[in-house]
Amino acid sequence: MGQKIAVLDYGMGNLRSVSKALEHVAPDAKVRVTDDHEWIKTADRVVFPGQGAARDCMAAIGQHHLNREVREAMESKPFLGICMGLQVLMEFSEENDGTELLGIFPGRVKRFVPDMPGDAGLYLKIPHMGWSQVHQSRPHPLWEGIADDTRFYFVHSYHVVPADPELVAATTEYGVEFVSAISRGNLFAVQFHPEKSADAGLRLLKNFVNWKPE
Repeated sequence: MGQKIAVLDYGMGNLRSVSKALEHVAPDAKVRVTDDHEWIKTADRVVFPGQGAARDCMAAIGQHHLNREVREAMESKPFLGICMGLQVLMEFSEENDGTELLGIFPGRVKRFVPDMPGDAGLYLKIPHMGWSQVHQSRPHPLWEGIADDTRFYFVHSYHVVPADPELVAATTEYGVEFVSAISRGNLFAVQFHPEKSADAGLRLLKNFVNWKPE
């Protein structure tokens, strides 16, 4: 039997497209969208996808009683955060006049400044929506086979500002340079949506499925 991959189901996010993409790159794996605590504990890998508002996300995690499971998975097995699954790792978000997050890493989540100048004197739209280059800050197994500055698909109005620069695995330009991926140990988290990022996104997911953190 292949490995078990848990896609955390806390009632939010584009969960089905993430699970379908994982099934595509890992046809022998058992991929399940689940909030079952025992299944998450026994999974070989955990994916935390999500989109929407930080406060709603934190409330949903609490309602599904997944706080401890998320923390334990981050400490014990390969863990991939996607979009909101990256942002909630910080301590605090500016959204809704302030939202406390999981606080796994020191840092904040900030909103893009309105009216940022773009090309030809036009202002950049918020949310940042579409394809943007991802500049790899350092080598990582999840970048294997993906060229530096490859474009990935983004949909977000907020971005993470981690306190520790050594967390940064990639940056992206959108009016300002912002952190688009972080990594430490068995954890990797991205602001973009690999499940919506065509071949490059599928390659990143395949790399995650095959990843063996030291």
